[in-house]
Amino acid sequence: MYRSLLLSIWCLLLTSFAFGQIRPDTLSLWPIAAPGALGSSPQDIPSLTVYLPAAETAGGTAVLVCPGGGYGHLAMDHEGKQVAEWLNANGMAAFVLKYRIAPHYHHPAPLLDVQRALRIIRFRAEEWGINPNRIGIIGFSAGGHLASSAGTHFTPGVADAPDAIDRVSCRPDFMILGYPVISMKMAVTHQGSRRNLLGSRPDTTLVMLMSNEEQITERTPPTFLFHTSNDQTVAVENSLLFYRNLVRAGVSAEMHIFRDGPHGVGLAHHHAHLQSWPKLCLEWLRGLGML
Repeated sequence: MYRSLLLSIWCLLLTSFAFGQIRPDTLSLWPIAAPGALGSSPQDIPSLTVYLPAAETAGGTAVLVCPGGGYGHLAMDHEGKQVAEWLNANGMAAFVLKYRIAPHYHHPAPLLDVQRALRIIRFRAEEWGINPNRIGIIGFSAGGHLASSAGTHFTPGVADAPDAIDRVSCRPDFMILGYPVISMKMAVTHQGSRRNLLGSRPDTTLVMLMSNEEQITERTPPTFLFHTSNDQTVAVENSLLFYRNLVRAGVSAEMHIFRDGPHGVGLAHHHAHLQSWPKLCLEWLRGLGML
């Protein structure tokens, strides 16, 4: 019996190592409570789940993963865990973000969470074998809005902040946006995401602030976008607006608009005609020197 138990444990370890690590670690973004926390339930505690690649394939690049869900739930499997495993398989560290969402949280809670997550990754880069200048972000649907918010609303850090993590930059070095919500303008936005993030009657100034196509500058990170022309949930105009304004600002950008396909495909395991996007993305990353 004892030998059988040891054999079972050994087989489990071998399987785990084949995927690059034994078990992903999950850590809270703040040691005590997140800014504006309403309690201490799981919904009040934003966190990072750490997926590290096998040491022999690790290349020093890291990606923060923002699952979608309309700012009302989180698609943690096909837009979270599966994406992290794909990144690991290609030598990149991955960090899946559980950020605060409606109905309990609205802006600016998700933005604070994603900024803190990027700072943690950069602050602990050496510990995780990461190049602090090769930390990107990937987001899908409303997670794409959050990722694009990270790339348009970043700050360099506060040099004399009491918390050393707050002293480092939260600017991502690149962005990957899948069928993203970008704009909060009524004619373009995904209504559920807008309502969950900004409320039912947001101020015009806030709408413009969080319409990320309006916040692009020459400092916005290089960006890869993909979308489908007939996305019935998030209009393709979101990606088109963002791409156009990236180019106008002189930011390196690549966009792939597929003829058709549903919303929320993730890595497109069940949609053969969309399965080229991960390969195209990897080639884009190689061109940036991230792989």
